[in-house]
Amino acid sequence: MATTATKTIDFAAERALAKDFLANFAGPRGEPKYLNILQDVANRKIRAVQIELDDLFHYKDADDEFLQRVTENTKRYIGIFADAIDELMPESTEAYAVDEDRDILMTQRVDEGADGGADGTDPLQRMPPEIRRFFEVYIKAFSKVTPLTIRQVKASNIGQLVKISGIVTRCSDVKPLMQVAVYTCEECGFEIYQEVTARVFMPLFECPSQRCKLNKAKGNLILQLRASKFLKFQEVKLQELAEHVPKGHIPRSLTVHLRGELTRKVAPGDVVEMSGIFLPMPYYGFRAMRAGLVADTYLESMSITHFKKKYEEYELKGDEQEQIDRLAEDGDIYNKLARSLAPEIFGHEDVKKALLLLLVGAPHRKLTDGMKIRGDLHICLMGDPGVAKSQLLKHIINVAPRGVYTTGRGSSGVGLTAAVQKDPVTNEFVLEGGALVLADMGICAIDEFDKMEESDRTAIHEVMEQQTVSIAKAGITTSLNARTAVLAAANPAWGRYDMRRTPAENINLPPALLSRFDLLWLILDRADMETDLEMARHVVHVHQNLESPALGFTPLEPPVLRAYISAARRVVPSVPRELEEYIATAYSSIRQEEAKSNAPHSYTTIRTLLSILRISIALARLRFSETVAQSDVDEALRLMQMSKYSLYSDDRQRSGLDAISDIYSILRDEAARTNSMDVRYAHALNLISRKGYSEAQLKECLEEYASLNVWQIHPNTFDIHFIDA
Repeated sequence: MATTATKTIDFAAERALAKDFLANFAGPRGEPKYLNILQDVANRKIRAVQIELDDLFHYKDADDEFLQRVTENTKRYIGIFADAIDELMPESTEAYAVDEDRDILMTQRVDEGADGGADGTDPLQRMPPEIRRFFEVYIKAFSKVTPLTIRQVKASNIGQLVKISGIVTRCSDVKPLMQVAVYTCEECGFEIYQEVTARVFMPLFECPSQRCKLNKAKGNLILQLRASKFLKFQEVKLQELAEHVPKGHIPRSLTVHLRGELTRKVAPGDVVEMSGIFLPMPYYGFRAMRAGLVADTYLESMSITHFKKKYEEYELKGDEQEQIDRLAEDGDIYNKLARSLAPEIFGHEDVKKALLLLLVGAPHRKLTDGMKIRGDLHICLMGDPGVAKSQLLKHIINVAPRGVYTTGRGSSGVGLTAAVQKDPVTNEFVLEGGALVLADMGICAIDEFDKMEESDRTAIHEVMEQQTVSIAKAGITTSLNARTAVLAAANPAWGRYDMRRTPAENINLPPALLSRFDLLWLILDRADMETDLEMARHVVHVHQNLESPALGFTPLEPPVLRAYISAARRVVPSVPRELEEYIATAYSSIRQEEAKSNAPHSYTTIRTLLSILRISIALARLRFSETVAQSDVDEALRLMQMSKYSLYSDDRQRSGLDAISDIYSILRDEAARTNSMDVRYAHALNLISRKGYSEAQLKECLEEYASLNVWQIHPNTFDIHFIDA
């Protein structure tokens, strides 16, 4: 700083250096990087010229002092680079769409200037360079520099280029901001230009031209809105990330001004990294009198980087595409992707599979009459304390590109849907989106779901099926989009699952809500010597080594998972006609089973059928298949069955049947139902896996009953043939 303060800077030399850099800097392949950008600007393909400090650093003729001056006085150097671009701007080489108002006015102004219509002595009559420019200049901070937190930006950074990370909490509407005001004098007919540099300005009322002064006429000025130049302007609130807040403090926020091409780049809930100029904003009017010497600060944004891209915006790089193609060819990709979700958490293989399908989802369906059928899956994890429900929720939010995490006690009905608030700028009532609206096209994880007030929980009903939030408050009647997948975690009614009570008493959620969940997963913490020993070893290993034990393959990192899922979500599979009857039969048999068992805890409605379709389509997406296979439907039915596995295992213990006997009775009933002596091995495996048994248990059963001459087993295919009817 001391060097720049004592040395007077020759801005003409600085402009020459900037011009030299723009003209001669070569890209990675030796092409003139910035001249190519300027050619695109001249052809009206782009408007933004982004000058990267990384390029300035690598440019041979730019010394460290020049780089330091650009970083510490960025606002001034934007003007210098813009002047250099004016001198270097090439002629357009392609035809482009004409902006009629602007181009006709510019032609007219140039002609008038050539005819001597405006005397060049008056500075207010000279056309400012901003009105001629159809580009915007941004200076991007070093990419390798670690971003600062909002707390670390001090008064010493004012006027400098800083890089800040945070989460966007509020975005204003995009409004036009006047950059150059143009007036016409009623007396002399001259055009007067007034550059606007702040948020507010004092309009001119009297003509300041030489002719009006000579004639001693106070010419009345009329503001010409069509001839003036406006910029897109948006105000954003950036808040500190939770991990950057010191203990005992609350997060700080900073106002960010977005101009031109940077507007509409962020939405509330986005975690971003912004580089910009840290500037003071003086108060005006009565507020200035109250504030005295104190000024507010803001960040004038120069570049925005998202930490997580949306699935639609994900552009696969060459190596990522190859990696995904390799993974897609792997026959066991479904299991590998599922086991890559939270590998530090022991077991829960099927729960992780369900959560993987939640991330993939199914496409939304829109019927010809405008009715919509949702594609998002909703899952509720209900279980005893200490079965890692919250950890799974946190991990899913980390993997998903857009996710909001909230808890039942910490969120009210309006906090989840939308609240009406007074806008501090306009003093009008505005809608502030809640957690479900912020998670639009993403995942909303609600922990401690059972602790929510009943009145607050009803706010979720509409979101889960219609995927909208309807509001009629304070004169605002509207419907907001909330196309979100809900992932809820809850404890049973008495904290732990009570075996003496019915499942309905334990679950303690209304049927209207339960039927909206595609999968309600009951996770019971049971004492089992072998499993407990394995889990304890796993937990101790994770605690000591800070990583999961070897899984037999390298778990996929969250960025790779996101890339794979984004590629899978582009596939829109369809259900083939031959599978329609199979799915319908499977659904009706589930209804019959429920009627027989009189189970009050599972509410099978037509929504269950839609759930089967959604899960099957998500499985087909994972295989990059255009059609749903029967194996997908079987896996969907198996997951639905496995979600209640802990209950069935308890029923079996009480009925006194061991696993082998139960498998035998399942196969015998199937043979009796089909009136056949043969049961195919694949079909048998599908039947018993729905009841929560493994392939090893099936093989043990086949051997045991084959030795008793109950059935014969085919040596190659393992198909079963009953000996005695």
